Amino acid sequence: MNYDGGSFRDPDGRVFLRDGRVYRGLSARGSEEWRALSQAAFFKQAVAAGRIVRSDERPAEAPWALVLEHERVPAVSYPYEWGFGMLQDAALLTLELQLAALADGFTLKDGTPYNVQFVGTRPVHIDVGSFERLKAGHVWAGYRQFCEQFLYPLMLRAYRGAPHAPWLRGRLDGVSAADAKRLLGLRAALKPGVFTHVHLQSRLQTGHEADSSDLRSELAAAGASPELVAASLSGLREVVAGLGWEPPASAWSDYGRGEHYSAGDLDKKDAFVREAAAGKRRLAWDLGANQGHYARALAESAETVLALDADASTHEHLYRTLKLEGPGRILPLSYDLADPSPDQGWAGAERTRLERRAKPDFVLALAVLHHLRLSAGVPTEELADWLKSLGAEAVVEFVAKDDPAAKRLLARKDDRYDDWTRAAFEAALAPRFETLRRAELSGGGRVLYHLRPKP
Repeated sequence: MNYDGGSFRDPDGRVFLRDGRVYRGLSARGSEEWRALSQAAFFKQAVAAGRIVRSDERPAEAPWALVLEHERVPAVSYPYEWGFGMLQDAALLTLELQLAALADGFTLKDGTPYNVQFVGTRPVHIDVGSFERLKAGHVWAGYRQFCEQFLYPLMLRAYRGAPHAPWLRGRLDGVSAADAKRLLGLRAALKPGVFTHVHLQSRLQTGHEADSSDLRSELAAAGASPELVAASLSGLREVVAGLGWEPPASAWSDYGRGEHYSAGDLDKKDAFVREAAAGKRRLAWDLGANQGHYARALAESAETVLALDADASTHEHLYRTLKLEGPGRILPLSYDLADPSPDQGWAGAERTRLERRAKPDFVLALAVLHHLRLSAGVPTEELADWLKSLGAEAVVEFVAKDDPAAKRLLARKDDRYDDWTRAAFEAALAPRFETLRRAELSGGGRVLYHLRPKP
């Protein structure tokens, strides 16, 4: 379920956008579940704490028995854009809400990270329709989904050092128990939770693939009471909380902002960015955010800042630091501009690319465009086209090929990038942007531009 694609998989309701606001239409059955849920103590407490999205009833309209308006999250993100810590925190929120719901006679229908969004570094459950009253003898129907989309990807990173994002992006349903068993290997069977939640589940799923309802019936007949389910969930929570990943050092995780600048240039750059970004901004992007220095500067005036960085270690360090500082306005995402999240899922509309769900009104691209040209091979004209397509004011930094940072990128390749010169760069910008201001740094080897897209 997501705001931009709609919850068309839910027979009891559907999410839709109207005039920039988020609504959920509920069927008669869905409205009954909502009435009960809205009075539950755990639900009221979770909404008050910001752990479940706030929802208000609105006048009914055909074909719905009831319409809710949800508080809109500033930007929609997906689990394959989250680092390890974000996925782990979203998993813990899901388990904690499920445990609280069970104690009040409710349960989650599912266990997917797509029902969680982040406001800054605070995870929020956004799908109130996924809660329903607990039926006698039922176990948690979302357990398998939780394992495939939360637990197994986390285990792959924690126990094997394998990045989880490619698995979640490559298969929206996540990692199957059989695949997790093969990928983790026999030695991992002794790790906490692997035998119970991977090996046994692989065996059970193989035996019950034809009809999963048989498995639920057998568990219920065996005495799977809410208390037993809660005890199992508490154990699962301990497993998830105990998983850890220490980001290895990388070329960028220790990369500061001053390596290629004099003290005077840094001050000049800071002043340029702050002046250009001044004024109220709804959503700003910081491309190649690194340690988040300029994302924090943007957050002084922007309601929300997406801090995008392709390096997993850098992103994880930034998330941990921001989390210690408090939820804030900065949402850090692990994001490769040269290989961005695509439109995918049903009809290519269930999960959409970032520009469609979080279009910025200000973009910061400092010392990042030369990577896209010299490392990823994106032609200068196409870079300018892409920037223009965002429709936002921007501050960009041109880094010449004779700059030490650019030389490092070119060290093991032939220089075939004749279009990466200051003159060619400015020529590409000219028909697309109005240059409001420019400033030279490092003797002209680096140049800052404050740009406004032309009509």
